[in-house]
Amino acid sequence: MSRAASELLRQVTIEERQELQRVSRATSEPRIRHQRAVALLAVSEGKSLSEAARLVGWKGPDPVTKVTRRFNSMGLRALDDLPRPGPHRKYGPAEQARILQEAQRAPDHKEDATGTWSLSLLQRALRSAPDGLPQVSTFTILYTLHEAGYSWQKDRTWCHTGRTLKKGKDGTVYQSEDPYAQGKKR
Repeated sequence: MSRAASELLRQVTIEERQELQRVSRATSEPRIRHQRAVALLAVSEGKSLSEAARLVGWKGPDPVTKVTRRFNSMGLRALDDLPRPGPHRKYGPAEQARILQEAQRAPDHKEDATGTWSLSLLQRALRSAPDGLPQVSTFTILYTLHEAGYSWQKDRTWCHTGRTLKKGKDGTVYQSEDPYAQGKKR
C-alpha cells in the first residue's frame, strides 16, 4: 500500500523543475543529489511517497518525506547535504595556502630525506618549519590537497628496483641485487 504525503510538495517553479531535471539526468552529479532530484520530480508528478522511494532505490518513504519538507523550506538547496555537526575547521585559507606551498616545494634530499613527498613526510616538514603548523594532521593535508586538485599517484616507487637491504639474524645488513630486475620491469 502506498503512503500519502504527510506534507504536500509546494508548487515547483519552471526554473526549479529544469534544474531538477538537469540534476536527474547528469552523470557527473553525486548519487544522493541525483536520487533527491528524481524523488522530488516523482512527487511533483503526483506519484506517492512509496513509489518515489522505490523509483530511486530507497527502502521506505521517510527519506522522500524529509526531502519534500526540505525542498518546501529551502528550495533547490535541499538537494545538497546539510552541514555536518562537530567542530569547525581549524585551518583557514592562510594555513591551507601554507600546506599547498610546502607541497609544491621540491623536497631537499638531505634536509627532508626524500625525493618525493608522502603525507607523513609533508606533515613532518610542516610541523618542524619555523612558520609551519605544529599540530597539522595528515588528514588535513590530504583534504587540502584534494580540494586543490591534487591526487595520489599509485605508480610511485619508494625504493630502487632490484636492490634491497636485508638484515641477517646476526644483525649484519647486506645489499641484495636482482640481476633480472630490468627484465621484470617490462
